[in-house]
Amino acid sequence: MSAVFTLYHDGQFWVGVYEIHEDGLVRAARHVFGTEPNNAELAAFAAGRGFVRLADQAREAPPVPLAQRLTARLNAKRLAKLAKKAQDDSGIGTAAQRALRETVTQHAAENKAARKRRAAAEATHRRSLAKAKSRAKHRGH
Repeated sequence: MSAVFTLYHDGQFWVGVYEIHEDGLVRAARHVFGTEPNNAELAAFAAGRGFVRLADQAREAPPVPLAQRLTARLNAKRLAKLAKKAQDDSGIGTAAQRALRETVTQHAAENKAARKRRAAAEATHRRSLAKAKSRAKHRGH
């Protein structure tokens, strides 16, 4: 098992991605810093609870298979053609980014299900209040 923490600028924010590589699978989680963190802030993050939380999120993330690399030596033009085709087809490039996308999709599905449960519970509560009000009216109180 190996782990890598990468800090990069995504165009708007500074983001740290923690990747765990094991058995040909990648799990990843990200932390958004906002402004560019200096060395002291990064050291405090690495030593504090933030990094532990990030590592826990990465361990709980769904595993994504690492892309297999070609072992045979190819002609340069053919290699360039294959690289362009792979880049056009793959969409999001790295395994860590695919793992992050799956995690976001999973959380979105969980949030949608939770929203539905809350809405159903609220609807039954409102209906029970309306029934109670109707019964009270019929009693003449």
